[in-house]
Amino acid sequence: MRNASEIFLSSEGLLETELKRFYVAYQSYFIEGETKPKHIGEPFLLHNVSSTKGILLIHGLMAAPEEVREWAEFLYSKGYTVYAPRLAGHGTSAVDLSTRHYNEWIESVDCGVAILKACCNKIVIGGFSTGAGIALYQAIQNPNDFDAVISISAPLKFKGLSVNFVKLLHGWNRLVCCFEMNQLSMLYARNHPDNPHINYHRCPIQSIVEVKALMKRVYNSLSSLEIPSLIMQGTSDPKVDGKSGERIFQRICHPDAYYRGIDFHQHGVIRGSIAREVFGEVEKFLNTI
Repeated sequence: MRNASEIFLSSEGLLETELKRFYVAYQSYFIEGETKPKHIGEPFLLHNVSSTKGILLIHGLMAAPEEVREWAEFLYSKGYTVYAPRLAGHGTSAVDLSTRHYNEWIESVDCGVAILKACCNKIVIGGFSTGAGIALYQAIQNPNDFDAVISISAPLKFKGLSVNFVKLLHGWNRLVCCFEMNQLSMLYARNHPDNPHINYHRCPIQSIVEVKALMKRVYNSLSSLEIPSLIMQGTSDPKVDGKSGERIFQRICHPDAYYRGIDFHQHGVIRGSIAREVFGEVEKFLNTI
């Protein structure tokens, strides 16, 4: 049986590998004026040596681990070990993100699971926005790895964004690139983030296509979710349809599933004053497990 020092070194070794992967990507895709400071994109581990309960927190699209920092620190203060992975293509530049597919985001989270397994016996997986969709995906596909799942503002349906238009634009981009007419492509859309010091200010069209494909797969599989779940959604979310959370919740058959609506006018509900209400609901849920 490993002692606490051995467990800590194992987790730290895996984290060091993830940090090195980030630093290589950061250097390769750095764009002056777009790329944020390194600490924004670094994956981080808050290791509570007195606890064997871990929580994996996944950030959203165009964001970075820093997005879930307040959430992580809250949970750490409650006695949990918390790890925040960096999804591939994030924390660097939108150019990097434009080349990524959602299976690469899944792989990034798989590495996070390995880090927590090295130091925790119980793991809850949670995420915000696209990170929530990934958390649900992981919980559905790998129920034996997790004790519960928390989904906050999963983007089942976007507001003010025509899915058909995005698909057509994506198809057009692929067509003109095939004919080497890249000057006619529209690879990015303007993003107006709640946290401009964290998020990219332009969104790759490819990324929206990937998110929609991910959420379609999640939605079609929700009835097979086998672990307790907390689904939360901002009812006045300007970016994600406020009914998304309810639709996800209604598809879940597990008896220990809970839905909570959050009345807030912005998409970002895990930072700032509104976060206290959100974290309070999360704590109540965790106390029921």
